[in-house]
Amino acid sequence: MAEPLIPTVDLSPFTKNDEDGKKKAMEVITKACSEYGFFQIVNHGVPINLLQRALELSKVFFEYPSDEKLKSSPASNAPLPAGYNTQPQQSPDKNEYLLMFPPGSTFNVFPQNPPDFKRVLEDVFSKLTETGLLVETIVNQCLGLPPNFLKEYNHDRSWDFMVALRYFPATESENNGLTEHEDSNCISLVFQDEAGGLEVRKDGEWIPVIPAKGTLVVNISDVIQVIQHHLFFFVIKVNIKKFT
Repeated sequence: MAEPLIPTVDLSPFTKNDEDGKKKAMEVITKACSEYGFFQIVNHGVPINLLQRALELSKVFFEYPSDEKLKSSPASNAPLPAGYNTQPQQSPDKNEYLLMFPPGSTFNVFPQNPPDFKRVLEDVFSKLTETGLLVETIVNQCLGLPPNFLKEYNHDRSWDFMVALRYFPATESENNGLTEHEDSNCISLVFQDEAGGLEVRKDGEWIPVIPAKGTLVVNISDVIQVIQHHLFFFVIKVNIKKFT
């Protein structure tokens, strides 16, 4: 039996004022929210070559020696560790990451190398913000919330953040990644490389979200679950399996 797929939605009707296309897309999103808490989007407005460039530069950065990466360590006063960091040694999650707040935030700590990394990250952040605002508006309508409810609830965008994550290779004894969890915000956008690893639990089964070129993954997170009185409930994990 073929594995079930996370629904994919074309966002182009929302930029072309295609009312019939909008209606069909919203029907898919509403169903996806109730059945998965996830859906994928295409024609979302974020240039694919920009996303690919961000992945390429992230891979270059994470291959640097530790002493080079640690030059971008977070400041002690940051509310979240903006900059480069790794999970604690005893953590079950095995990854290193680079976190940033919106461009211009005084908490941001960017690597000096690769040279173009800072500009690319800021461009990606700005584009993802535009797409996130559009998705937020669409989800607000799909869930039957008052007009602009999510926009007003989430009006302070200074705490939006973006993370580049690198998961360490699996070992002989364990599959590494990120343990099952629920995101504690409103909406998360995810862009995977070709390795994949993202999985969604539906009806007690873990469904892999297969990477597809040009696709972003949308996760409807905890805040919306609470607003909807847990009508929507979903859990995710990232599983980096050992390949032989």
